[in-house]
Amino acid sequence: MSTTPATLTARALLLDMDGTLVDSEAVVDRCWRRWAAANGLDGDEVMRIAHGRQGHLTMAVLLPERPMAENLADNRRMLAEETADTEGIVQIPGAADLLGSLAGLPHALVTSADDTLARTRMSAAGLPLPPVLVTAELVGAGKPDPEGFRKGAAELGFDPGSCIAFEDSEAGIQAAHAAGMPVVGVGPRAAAHRPTVHVDTLEQIRVVAADDGTLTVLVG
Repeated sequence: MSTTPATLTARALLLDMDGTLVDSEAVVDRCWRRWAAANGLDGDEVMRIAHGRQGHLTMAVLLPERPMAENLADNRRMLAEETADTEGIVQIPGAADLLGSLAGLPHALVTSADDTLARTRMSAAGLPLPPVLVTAELVGAGKPDPEGFRKGAAELGFDPGSCIAFEDSEAGIQAAHAAGMPVVGVGPRAAAHRPTVHVDTLEQIRVVAADDGTLTVLVG
């Protein structure tokens, strides 16, 4: 897919992790397909739902009659499996350069992973951690609820409307839009879910900071 050149301005950037900064597709696929098989579910359908959501929320969508306590216990096991499995984790092309360009500028990680998994995957991909992390245990409602993006903006000291989100999944794009911020969709999965602008990889992004703190995101 070609990228239409665009220019967006913001005071801060809020970045999803999996599929946006980190390519963890192989790990996610292995773990969730094992879970699907164990629960008699179609692996392709599970993968369609799982991206961008906290694990127990994925389970609640797929097994609506199952008690949430069982989903939460299952999710703890899944998180342990995913944290232990780093084989095949790499950065999304351009992620290191983007994060390097944001050093000293307001930006946050807003992820459905918990803190341990987020730190493990960012490290495995060789990426620096943003100064602010909003992880699963810090929100009461996960994506597609906008709470995480609103919290990320507040932690950086800005209104959500003055931030730009970077996302790859349907749940994440919905959450960012619900928070009132434009969304840069990253990768093929994002294209179908109406991000404000779309890029194939982060190599198509450049950020320029003005003296007044305004961040200009050049796309294309």
